[in-house]
Amino acid sequence: MRKKLAVIGAGTAGLIAAKRAAELGIDTTVYEQKQGKGAKINASGIVSLSGLNALGIDYGGAITNRLSGADIHAGGRVLSVRARGIIANVLDRMQLNEMCHDEAEASGVKINMGRRVGGAEIGEIARDSVVIGADGAVSSVARHFSMGHIRRHVLTYKQEFNVDIKDPEKVDLFFDNKLTQGLFGWTCPNSMDILEVGIGVDSGFSNSAKAMSAFLKKREIVEMIDGGKSIGGGASMIPMSLRDRISDNRGAMLVGDAAGQVKATTGGGIVFGGHGGRLAAEIAAEHLANGTTIYDYSRRYMARYGRDLHLHSMINEFYSRISADSLGRIITAAKFFGAENFLHKYGDMDRPSLMVKRFFLRALSD
Repeated sequence: MRKKLAVIGAGTAGLIAAKRAAELGIDTTVYEQKQGKGAKINASGIVSLSGLNALGIDYGGAITNRLSGADIHAGGRVLSVRARGIIANVLDRMQLNEMCHDEAEASGVKINMGRRVGGAEIGEIARDSVVIGADGAVSSVARHFSMGHIRRHVLTYKQEFNVDIKDPEKVDLFFDNKLTQGLFGWTCPNSMDILEVGIGVDSGFSNSAKAMSAFLKKREIVEMIDGGKSIGGGASMIPMSLRDRISDNRGAMLVGDAAGQVKATTGGGIVFGGHGGRLAAEIAAEHLANGTTIYDYSRRYMARYGRDLHLHSMINEFYSRISADSLGRIITAAKFFGAENFLHKYGDMDRPSLMVKRFFLRALSD
């Protein structure tokens, strides 16, 4: 009979799962193949305040900037969204992982860095431990338990530039499916004088480095960089759909990128992956205490977050297929009908279902 929990992968979602499990009294061990906590992460870290606050982690020391708005560019038009106050934080993902690592250890979790686990060893661990796979989009846990595939990925490339930033509380998003099919291009002030420039493209559409080279030649980007010095960057791969299965009654659950718990509108996975981690730990605790089914993880996760993930996917599919000119015309119409004011008041980065609900409630009250 299983008595312990093993988390494979020490990313944010895995560490959140491990900490929550330890809080619930489970003997928990984390295995991570990389050496040293806070290993380099090439993913960006723009996360809503509401999403972060729901995860139960201390993230204050990882904040590098705070955001209150965005300009959305398409077909020569711009939709400006401004909130009344700060709505999102820019996080240093390496620092966030270090903090999650320290919190997990302080909760009693045993963390083995530089310890690769795969193949037959996963099966051996699963004999006396529930296994949570938090080992990325190319997951050894998913492969061992035959949990299917993630059907779609986006390739991203980003660079940081040391520049004079005019509006450090605003991000810019650029939609052009001839260049950025599958995601978008972006600029984000990571601090008062460091501007991140990035782009994402469907893995079957283009090479992200090639797309980045073209993006850097856009007039708006040239003006923002204004001769600033490049101080680093890199590529990454983001899963853009849920894996075929995220739980297996033989004793395994997947969280974060391993499960594909990513919002397809932006490629962000901290919030939905973190919630997956917390829920997986709670399901493990119920299983170890009462023998309840591990497979219930999939049902309960989808009941809580499936609608929003589906809406994110629908929005992504829409803007990925439509031309920049057509999207620009939609922006013009949206501005005419007051979309900017609505988004100022009711926009939600993580919960589009809540935003739709507010829209209809507002229409009924008018």
